[in-house]
Amino acid sequence: MGRSLWKGAISFGLVHIPVEMYPAVRDNALDLTMLDRRDFSPVGFKRYNKGNNKEVVWDDIVKGYEYGDGEYVVLSEEDLRRANPEATGTIDILAFVDAGTVPLLYYEQPYYLAPGKGGDKVYALLRETLKKVGKIGIATVIIRVKQHLAALVCEGDTIVLNTLRYSDDIRPTDELKIPATKSKTAAISDKELKMAMALVEGMSEDWEPEQYHDTYREDILALVEKKVKAKQTKTITMPDKEKAPAAKGNVIDLVALLQQSLGKKPGKGNAANDDEDDGDEAEEAPPAKPRKAASKTTSAKAAAKPAAKAVAKPAAKAKAAPARRKAA
Repeated sequence: MGRSLWKGAISFGLVHIPVEMYPAVRDNALDLTMLDRRDFSPVGFKRYNKGNNKEVVWDDIVKGYEYGDGEYVVLSEEDLRRANPEATGTIDILAFVDAGTVPLLYYEQPYYLAPGKGGDKVYALLRETLKKVGKIGIATVIIRVKQHLAALVCEGDTIVLNTLRYSDDIRPTDELKIPATKSKTAAISDKELKMAMALVEGMSEDWEPEQYHDTYREDILALVEKKVKAKQTKTITMPDKEKAPAAKGNVIDLVALLQQSLGKKPGKGNAANDDEDDGDEAEEAPPAKPRKAASKTTSAKAAAKPAAKAVAKPAAKAKAAPARRKAA
């Protein structure tokens, strides 16, 4: 089942039932990736700052309420919790009503409720009571940052919290052209009604949800498999991120050769600078030191010449610099 998405308690009267909430449904929709038709590369989406068009990472995102044009009040997760600590941690039952009196149009999203630590007995008490009286509990609950109206319904041994739509969430049907019961244009004869009823009776059967499944999804997957067998596919070769630093390694090797040609051993400080500088700067930096030292000693002049040649020529010829130094 995975982790619970909400922990709190069911509260009615003086009864307090610790519970944990879990999703009751899963999404089996086809997961289709959007591709660029020009080269079939995947299309990605980024969160960006509308002020400077730069990408924003999750750690830098906060929530705010716009109370005026371009003016916001920033609300942290702790602010949202402290606004009403009791409401954010309870499923508060307001009333019990007959199950059949709530139209299906109001039902929205189901969640499983499981008893929390020490809540088995009171959980079972509420469950059995709802079964005996044939009622459902109408409650309010805050999930994330929205308060939901909800119905507590028994499904077997499990209490299900089904979020409900508020009445003002449901659009009126006034603007729809629905035929009235006694409309002349939609008048139904007794014979037509009896024939329709006979058809319904002939198609009636017990409710077995397992026999129904998404046949369209299965057809699409069958088409995908057919295209794969026919080799009607597109393979995208993405850049190998692990091979990218190879050029940087060559620069470090070149700098080490230049340092050796100057008779110096690469130190920790130099290695750190090598990582930060680009290739061109790394090649031009070493010759500056031998030029300053050239006026002091004859041996320094001899060391500086092969170093200068190593910088001026390609990297492949730089390896020959130590050999010329020996010959000198």
